[in-house]
Amino acid sequence: MDARGDGTFGGMLRGLREAAGLTQEELAMRAGLTAKGVSALERGERKRPYPHTVRSLADALELSEAERVNLFAAVPRRAADTGAAAPEPGVPSAVPTPFTPLLGRERELEEIGSLLRGSRLLTLTGTGGVGKTRLATETALRAVHAFAGGVVYVGLASLGDAALVLPTIARSLGLREVEDRGAREALIGLLRGKEALLVLDNFEHVLDAAPEVVALIEGCPDLTVLVTSRAPLRVRGEQEYPVQPLELPVSTRNPSVREVADSPSGGLFVDRARAASPAFEVTEDNAGAVAAICWRLDGLPLALELAAARVRFLDPASLVSRLDQALSAGWARDLPERQRTMQAALGWSHDLLSRAEKALFSRLSVFAGGFTLEAAEAIGSADDLGAGEVLGTLGTLVEQSLVVMEAGADGPRYRMLEPVRQYAREKLEDNEEEQAVRGRHAGHYLTLMREAGVGLKGPDQGLWVGRLMTELDNVRAALEWATAHGQAERIAEASWDSWTFWWSSGNISEGRRRMEDALAAEPGLLARAKLLFIAATLGQAVGDFQSTWPMNEESRKVFEAEGFERGVADAYGTGGLIALGLGRPDEALDLMQKAVELDLETDNEWGAAAMLGFSATVPFARGDLDRARGFAQRGLELARKIGARDILYVNLHALATIALAEGDHELARRSFGEGAGLSLEVGEMVNVAFCLEGLAAIAAEGGDEERAARLWGAAEAILEDIEVIAYPFAPDPAVRERRIVEARGRLEKASWTRAWTEGHAMTPGEAVGYALGADER
Repeated sequence: MDARGDGTFGGMLRGLREAAGLTQEELAMRAGLTAKGVSALERGERKRPYPHTVRSLADALELSEAERVNLFAAVPRRAADTGAAAPEPGVPSAVPTPFTPLLGRERELEEIGSLLRGSRLLTLTGTGGVGKTRLATETALRAVHAFAGGVVYVGLASLGDAALVLPTIARSLGLREVEDRGAREALIGLLRGKEALLVLDNFEHVLDAAPEVVALIEGCPDLTVLVTSRAPLRVRGEQEYPVQPLELPVSTRNPSVREVADSPSGGLFVDRARAASPAFEVTEDNAGAVAAICWRLDGLPLALELAAARVRFLDPASLVSRLDQALSAGWARDLPERQRTMQAALGWSHDLLSRAEKALFSRLSVFAGGFTLEAAEAIGSADDLGAGEVLGTLGTLVEQSLVVMEAGADGPRYRMLEPVRQYAREKLEDNEEEQAVRGRHAGHYLTLMREAGVGLKGPDQGLWVGRLMTELDNVRAALEWATAHGQAERIAEASWDSWTFWWSSGNISEGRRRMEDALAAEPGLLARAKLLFIAATLGQAVGDFQSTWPMNEESRKVFEAEGFERGVADAYGTGGLIALGLGRPDEALDLMQKAVELDLETDNEWGAAAMLGFSATVPFARGDLDRARGFAQRGLELARKIGARDILYVNLHALATIALAEGDHELARRSFGEGAGLSLEVGEMVNVAFCLEGLAAIAAEGGDEERAARLWGAAEAILEDIEVIAYPFAPDPAVRERRIVEARGRLEKASWTRAWTEGHAMTPGEAVGYALGADER
């Protein structure tokens, strides 16, 4: 049958349905109607359907713009109709009713509702799949009774021309344009004086129509407009509400079932997973995998729903490693095509970008863990996009919700949500410039490591450790690329002065492994010696003394042959630490003292101060406390002179340990306390824990067992989560255990357990604050 039927609305509807190959029941299901209602419309028993009913039918039939116009035009006028006809009564409350509940968004709904009461144009912005439409729909449903003039929802996703926005709104309201009377005037004529809410969904690709929306609002003083768009309208009077992804589980490390299920992102995943597989449950065994899925997907609702649908045939652990496939697979036939996969959702946004914006978008995918504007300019600029143009182009990507801007310690930082970055990375991989972009990225962060070297050994040490920690994912990516491309010598130069970062940040084994990976790339002689020295120094720090001795010796011999005195001194020092670990104290002291002498000759006061503190270990073990104190005090003086916090706390810990052995609790308390504070500033958690243990021993000997229990509990919590260094002057485990047993025996069991638990629950900052007297409990 001709889709135009017999010219009546019922005949046209029947023709369109049959052309689409649908039964009345199938059309009814798609449109949210009853089969009886569809039958009544086709037979002409219902001659004048409400506009929202017609729109639902048109959406279900996936009509073209011309077919939609013809279907609306076929609705017969009432006898009294002249010009544009208003629906009855007033503006219809035409809001689609979702099939699934909205989870984890109560706070956002309250905030949006509050903003609607004080703003006449509110725009919900955010990346594709973040849930803007769902929030707008729920807001509209809740607002039906708050707007006496009605609530109407208009989807704009199918439009290809901004000029069609007002006509589409008019048709949604049952209006027909007549000769010499435009859509804007017709809408103002209908809506003026009515306290109504107009929801405009998917505005991002018709932004040129924004002035028309403003004119409509100005002409209708009681009208409120709620817009969803991946970019703001940028017009006067607009209130923007950026929609954020769902909150994530607290951690992916051993999360409890409740921590996962009670988080908004975890709750959504679980709900949708149960819809796909009713037997699905979060258990102790799979909670970590579910949390990892939420984190990997950055809490994006659409991504979580796409992934959860795969639980029908994949357990969470298997799903974690197949997320890319899960996001690219089709899902939910009743959704618009642009929402059936993450690629489709993001492709919708990507197609709206200019050539320069697409280029920068793909290049930014090389960043891991975020980036600064300076980094974006260095890596994103090329022949087609000058460094001066990056700022404006980046701003557009932020506006389009493809890049997120966040506050950072050193100014704003930018990042892509992980599903967005994966999509952008695919675009880059399809581009011939991929290796050039990755090379610029690696060069930028290797240069940052070199620049950090001086700062890591002076008064700004804490700032530089923090900066490198912020950029750690980018540093890792740079090292991996440089290693894979045979650039071991660049890695050696970048790491020579900055290797202490791996120590201070607690990533010691990782730093060692990365140096060994670079060694496999066969660098030149001097670069090899530098990499060997760093790998040996970090290796001995985690107790590997056997294999690191020959590595360090090889580096020392090369340094001597090349006349590189700084390297020789450093290798003497590391050799001393390894000899100490191997149980050769005389050789250890001799090597460390040689390092001190050569360091002082070459003005390396940082190295000399460190080796003096470590040297104190040998006479201390022999009971020569005066000589041990002399080494530590001299090291402390040098460390204070140059302001290096890491060497300050090395020597403070040594002095405190000596004072504790002598029974000078006041000096020990001051030194442990200062050391704990400095260690916390730099981020060296091992020394924080060791200082807390020293303060716990002082508290126990002073009769304050509850305080001691809290401090020991806090130290234990820190040491459980980090890589423990084979540290000179580290507390003797046997002595520590004896002190704990003695203190616990002097306190009632319940009190000890309570105090220990309280300490164990403290953050490192809280524990140091408590240790320094900020919280006496």
